[in-house]
Amino acid sequence: MKISDKLNQAHSSPNPPPATFSFEFFVPKTSQGVQNLYDRMDRMYDLNPIFIDITWNAGGRSSSLTNEMVYTAQSTLGLETCMHLTCTNMKVELIDEALEKAYKSGCQNILALRGDPPLDGSESTGDFKYAKDLINYIRKKYGNHFNIGVAGYPEGHPEEDSDDDLLKYLKEKCDVGADFIITQMFYDVEIFINWCSRLRKIGINIPIIPGIMPISTYASFVRRAKWSEIHIPQHFLDALDPIKDDDFLVREKGTILLSEMCKKLLDSGYVNHLHFYTMNLERATIMILEQLNIIEPVKSHDIIGGAELPWRKSLHPQRSKESIRPIFWQNRKFSYITRTATWDEFPNGRWGDSRSPAFGDIDLCATELLRQSPKKALDLWGIPQSLKELSELIISYLMGDLKSLPWSDGPIGEDTAVLVEGLINLNNKGFFSMNSQPALNAVKSNEKVFGWGPKNGYVYQKQYLEFFCHKDLIPKLLYKIDSFNNNEGESSSSVISYYAVDKDGNLTTNCKDDDINAVTWGVFPGEEILQPTIVEKISFLAWKDEVYRLFSEWVNILQSNLVEADKEKVQNFTKLIEEFTNDFVLCNVVNNDFIDKNETIFNLIEGLNVPDLN
Repeated sequence: MKISDKLNQAHSSPNPPPATFSFEFFVPKTSQGVQNLYDRMDRMYDLNPIFIDITWNAGGRSSSLTNEMVYTAQSTLGLETCMHLTCTNMKVELIDEALEKAYKSGCQNILALRGDPPLDGSESTGDFKYAKDLINYIRKKYGNHFNIGVAGYPEGHPEEDSDDDLLKYLKEKCDVGADFIITQMFYDVEIFINWCSRLRKIGINIPIIPGIMPISTYASFVRRAKWSEIHIPQHFLDALDPIKDDDFLVREKGTILLSEMCKKLLDSGYVNHLHFYTMNLERATIMILEQLNIIEPVKSHDIIGGAELPWRKSLHPQRSKESIRPIFWQNRKFSYITRTATWDEFPNGRWGDSRSPAFGDIDLCATELLRQSPKKALDLWGIPQSLKELSELIISYLMGDLKSLPWSDGPIGEDTAVLVEGLINLNNKGFFSMNSQPALNAVKSNEKVFGWGPKNGYVYQKQYLEFFCHKDLIPKLLYKIDSFNNNEGESSSSVISYYAVDKDGNLTTNCKDDDINAVTWGVFPGEEILQPTIVEKISFLAWKDEVYRLFSEWVNILQSNLVEADKEKVQNFTKLIEEFTNDFVLCNVVNNDFIDKNETIFNLIEGLNVPDLN
């Protein structure tokens, strides 16, 4: 959606917010930095920004990373994204490539910038000299598809001495198609307000969005102000100078100063939206929003077809109608979106079509599935030397002491609490848990932990458990499940349904090939029943490929960062994982009796003789 439309929608509603806000992120210099930033962006999503923007680092891998990050923000994180695009030293072919990628990712917002001139003082060798040339080009090529933003300089620009000329250039950019203005950082409110008044007098009537730079440390505050050649009001210096050596106090005082500044901006009549230069940090920005009382106190869920879902939808145009997702990727949303990005069809909101020749191909995934650097993986998970240590690692995660696992991108969810005791016992016995959910029967949709969807509705879940089981125990486990089903009486459907598959794809199941089992659903007033989370054969086999590959990648990243002291440990770990993937079978089990207790699946596993874990 276009930023202008989102702003108009938010502020023309019957009960408009006191202010809306957005965040800027820059492209990190390392791949691990990118992954960590995705996690941070994911958390900041819950603050409900109108949009985010991502800077453009011209040339080489950095510029391609901008496009990659725009795609991820739109498709995986569900964040409305504005892409910076600079034209200095940029050939038209590169501009075309960037715009096409943005278009295909569903991005509808571009911040069109000239960019910094060559450092050697020479003229730009690109095909565009000024930002207005870039805007003109975008409009001719894409019409009104893109909402185009431009930069504004309330306190002038180091390359232009005349304020009148700067306003003239800004007016030219507006006249050729700019839709909104985002300003450089500033701290002097009076200068900004006077500048806004001048803009309106010369006929610039598009939204003016002030750029707000939070204060994290005194040194960065002074350095950025000096670099941008902006005026620092004396009361800022008076407040910060005495405490400049205490970063904590500087951030606290900076929050108060910036909050007061933002209130004056909002009271001026020129501003109803604040744009924060986060510098890829979160706390300083969040503190200002808290001080202003404009952060939504309750997380806003995504809405599809008038009803909310328990997982976040994509903003990619080909995926925005999805209303069903396999449970296997519950904890790996990045991987799911990447894996299925080029699957051909999404009919009627279904998550994928097995008729597609590309469906389920593991090569469609990112080059690496494991989202941790070698050092981070070592710090998080160490080098397990036995099945017992692998089990202890999972238990540590279940207890909340470990924030991720190779197959779980984030920390354990609150909804797992009712199963934790059973899951810990399961892992102690030699069954390695991967994913789970408890049974729910008519839980109110506004319940804090389990609820989702519109108010006055009810949500339901079947108990689901996914784990690795030693291949020697599979016949015994499945016999117990089949016996349980038989004791429940004759039925066309099994009370307990299961899939079990080894590394080579040998599958055992009591489900039909075309069975699609909804394990989560919701009932809401005036709505069709929604069934957003499913279990089915084809997606399970695709997940099997991914999870076994995750184990091999875990080995590879430890080997790539091998130090002599750990050589023997890594060799033992390599052997351990090789034996694990050969000897253990991936299972998922669903108790279709959703009013049954959450102990049923655990009880079926009790009594099985587990191999020695040491």
